[in-house]
Amino acid sequence: MADTSQPAPSGPHHRQPPSRRQFILRGVGGVIAVAAIGTAATASIASASGGSDLRSSLTLIAPAAAGGGWDTVAREMQQAQRANGIVNNTQVVNMPGAGGTIALNNLSVLDGEANNLMVGGTGQLAGSIQYDSATTYADVNPLALTVEEYSVIVVPGDSPYQTIDDLMNAWRENPGSIPWSGGGSFDQLVVAEMALAVGLNPQDMIYVPSDGGGETTQALLNGTAAAAASGYPDSVDQIESGRLRALALVAPEPVEAIDIPTTVEQGYDVTLTNWRLMVAPGGITDEEKAGLEDIIRETIETPEWQDAIERYTWNENIKFGDELHEFLESERVRIEGLYEELGL
Repeated sequence: MADTSQPAPSGPHHRQPPSRRQFILRGVGGVIAVAAIGTAATASIASASGGSDLRSSLTLIAPAAAGGGWDTVAREMQQAQRANGIVNNTQVVNMPGAGGTIALNNLSVLDGEANNLMVGGTGQLAGSIQYDSATTYADVNPLALTVEEYSVIVVPGDSPYQTIDDLMNAWRENPGSIPWSGGGSFDQLVVAEMALAVGLNPQDMIYVPSDGGGETTQALLNGTAAAAASGYPDSVDQIESGRLRALALVAPEPVEAIDIPTTVEQGYDVTLTNWRLMVAPGGITDEEKAGLEDIIRETIETPEWQDAIERYTWNENIKFGDELHEFLESERVRIEGLYEELGL
């Protein structure tokens, strides 16, 4: 989808700050604009993917802007399908907004349009709960879990906290002394789990949300935050350079490719992962579901996809069918519980 944003006007004249009424009207206009973009994108998708042959054309919907985790999964799938002739024409459409729920709501409009797959995941499930989305995964067709990405607990390279125990002990003694950061709702949930693991009320924690890994790093380096939960791929370069210090990998067990002790190894039962899901619209036939599942299986078996797993240090975690639906239900209950703890 084309970038519809416009640069801010510039000029020599000083302008007065907007009035409260102007601010409110601009806010309403922004909501209308987001909805209009989503509607336009949905119409574009429906037009592009019209056709009954799933192998002829397929649209992969990334519920975020280009460059993020969902977009990366969609584009790596596109590349794997093109390189191996799995689908004749695969396109990626970005549909950002509201923690992935704009895309989720618009996917429901594509009822019966089987030539579409949306990338979903932990953050989108969290967004649907946080924003009380009109559409949930129960209204569409989750087909496959593919990979998961681990978070890492990091502090600045010159931080006095050398270990996760140092950080947790200081936080437990004085919750207000450790401001946290992270990019998006997923990282906030990880920090909430860390708070519960040390006996703190998550509502007492200080959390300063950032817009992605780069902004999280800046919050740590400029002193806005003392610690952060961040996606490992977003932080690995800063960790290797020494600008950040990794204290724990948020994972249930050690990861061979990542030389960071896990939360569980160090006595903290915090294991929430950022998993990636492939979702089809509602109203498709069992035959179409099976056909899309075959496409997904073929895609994740390609050398190109396996190379992407290695490059991004993803963990392969494949689930289909009943196993997938049981997993999603358990994650829904878990995330709803965390939001209750946060008072949101």
